[in-house]
Amino acid sequence: MKTMNWNEYLDYTHELLIADTPQPPYDNPDYHHYAKMNETRMRRWIKTNPVTEETAALIKRIDKPQHWVVITEPWCGDAAHIVPIIYLMSTLNDKISFTLQLRDSGSEIDSYLTNGSKSIPILIVRDEHDKDLFHWGPRPKEGQEMYLELAERKADFEEIKTAIQNYYNADKSLSTQKEIVELLSKVNP
Repeated sequence: MKTMNWNEYLDYTHELLIADTPQPPYDNPDYHHYAKMNETRMRRWIKTNPVTEETAALIKRIDKPQHWVVITEPWCGDAAHIVPIIYLMSTLNDKISFTLQLRDSGSEIDSYLTNGSKSIPILIVRDEHDKDLFHWGPRPKEGQEMYLELAERKADFEEIKTAIQNYYNADKSLSTQKEIVELLSKVNP
């Protein structure tokens, strides 16, 4: 299983976009377009760095080594809004190591299914002995409820995509931070 650090993931995403002959599924114009938009979104989140003082304070208190693994793909719209935030959070404490796995390239996703599906992104937080402390994802509870309600009423893809995009823009990553901090505080009181 191949793992990447944050910069390798950004480079991988960019290389997909500039390749003369993009690899599948990026040879499909829709996937190529999603990845291009997502690259812009990821860079914007990194630049704006919305990590709150409350989030930072809790993460800085982590006193035992943790390994954060994120399962993702460049085409995933949810990941473009969530993975940069998780990465930024991980940089706040040198006891946290951070790696990414590509869902479709031999990742651990089959152990972290969401209602039987390979939904991403998934954050897995492990202790220094590689034991899972918790996992989280694929999106904050409110966003997940919105998604499930839209899917239940069979909304078309464009409506779902727009609603989820609007949700992330309005939420400004606060729900992602809050939910992960709550889980972290249970394993690092």
